[in-house]
Amino acid sequence: MNEVLKIDNIKQHYSSGKGLFRQGYVIKAVDGVSFSVAQGETLGLVGESGCGKSTLGRTILKLYEPTEGRIFFEGKDITSLSCKDMRPLRKEMQIVFQDPLESLNQRHTVGMILEEPFIIHGVGSREQRKAWVLELLDKVGLPQTAVNRYPHEFSGGQRQRIGIARAIALKPKLLICDESVSALDVSVQAQILNLLLKIQGEMNLAIIFISHDLSVVKHVSDRVAVMNKGKIVEMGTVEEIYSSPKDEYTNKLLDAIPITHPSQRKYISARKVVNQ
Repeated sequence: MNEVLKIDNIKQHYSSGKGLFRQGYVIKAVDGVSFSVAQGETLGLVGESGCGKSTLGRTILKLYEPTEGRIFFEGKDITSLSCKDMRPLRKEMQIVFQDPLESLNQRHTVGMILEEPFIIHGVGSREQRKAWVLELLDKVGLPQTAVNRYPHEFSGGQRQRIGIARAIALKPKLLICDESVSALDVSVQAQILNLLLKIQGEMNLAIIFISHDLSVVKHVSDRVAVMNKGKIVEMGTVEEIYSSPKDEYTNKLLDAIPITHPSQRKYISARKVVNQ
């Protein structure tokens, strides 16, 4: 498989600044992370809240400038590219945010929201853009009548479908899903995850799926990277991580997965659910 993304020793540090009565210090949100993602592959990035995984996702897209390290997209070093030079690459690298109500413009109709990427990048005529918007709605399982409605008129799952439609509008090669199902009900989560897998199969997307929920990550990922305090503490295939984790932090995350049936008992010392 072709390598779409490679990051090498990425760091994202923030300085608190010094004051008259306080000492300055450095927050190491991301501290020396390296991995690659291939075309058609899903890498699950898991860890507790505050471990730096969302910051890493935004740094990969250069929404934040990295403190140190290098980012390669399709073999090209994009680390030092300016905002102007990054603009043509934006359509190749997209993100689905956790809260679609916050990430979607509440003053725009769904049709306007989905047409905007084409307008920004100067793609297609007005008639073509209108047709593409309807195709996107079909692709994510929304009726074409949604085109004239506003985001607040939809449920959380439907809004996330709109966010996904906007992200795939320009046929990107890399999609970062930042806690994209964590705010949804379990049944709706399954629908959105299946939609992402379907779209990935159709578009051969490389996906970085960021989540704190290991049971969700297991469902969609080919490989899993476990993050703690800004560092990757363990990485491997789904089978390796879930069957024989090597790091104690990974063990603790697996122990925190809720049981799915009252008849099941979970030994803290074991690394899997055991039926009693």
